[in-house]
Amino acid sequence: MENVRKIIEINEELCDGCGQCANACAEGAIEIIDGKAKLVSEVYCDGLGACIGDCPQNAITMVERPAEPFDPKAVLQHHLEQDRKAKEMEKNTQQHPQHPSQCGCPGSAVRKIERESAEPQQQSNEPSMLTNWPVQIRLVPVHAPYFEGAKVLIAGDCTSFAYGKFHADFITDHTVLIGCPKLDDPDLYRQKLAELFRNQPIESVEVVVMEVPCCRGLAHIVEDAIRESGKNYVLKVSTVTVGGKIAEPNIIP
Repeated sequence: MENVRKIIEINEELCDGCGQCANACAEGAIEIIDGKAKLVSEVYCDGLGACIGDCPQNAITMVERPAEPFDPKAVLQHHLEQDRKAKEMEKNTQQHPQHPSQCGCPGSAVRKIERESAEPQQQSNEPSMLTNWPVQIRLVPVHAPYFEGAKVLIAGDCTSFAYGKFHADFITDHTVLIGCPKLDDPDLYRQKLAELFRNQPIESVEVVVMEVPCCRGLAHIVEDAIRESGKNYVLKVSTVTVGGKIAEPNIIP
């Protein structure tokens, strides 16, 4: 049954077929067909728009229209079918690459991160900078008093694990919210954050996401929530790499 929801739209006249959007789409909703990016199925598109920022031609936009609902089970079946085809092709061509291709979510690709052994610190008990609880977007009450005049930090669930100095560099002097747009309902996030921005005298909003496509959708959700609230916050978005580095922050006016 079709419902009005957010979904991507591809302008094929602007598309040059570079394939960056297809690589950025964790669900496999976009494929390059006859030299152009195409949405292969509405049920594969989660409406988060992680692919939009990866298009150098600005050929992808987010629209609201009647569309089939996003179906995670269909996405899983799609990935399994892609894996089956890849293995069949490998068998038929007798090719055995050293690193098998990743046909599922690129952000879920398994990897081992090699690090140099750190010298033990004399003081290993670093104090926590967290000043509010709960922190999950789903659980936090939007009328909590600690939001008054707060600098709000909205972070992807995995960011604090990937970046070792997260408390010192991000949490200090901030009220913290965390969430995962891949595992939770993005519309719930957008509605709740819009209500928070609309009703609380918040000083600033900052977002920290992982570099993987599915997490980058959190920044789009926050941007939409700010727009829906009618407020004019300047949004700062920082990106953490899987290797634990910080990319140059992006400022969204």
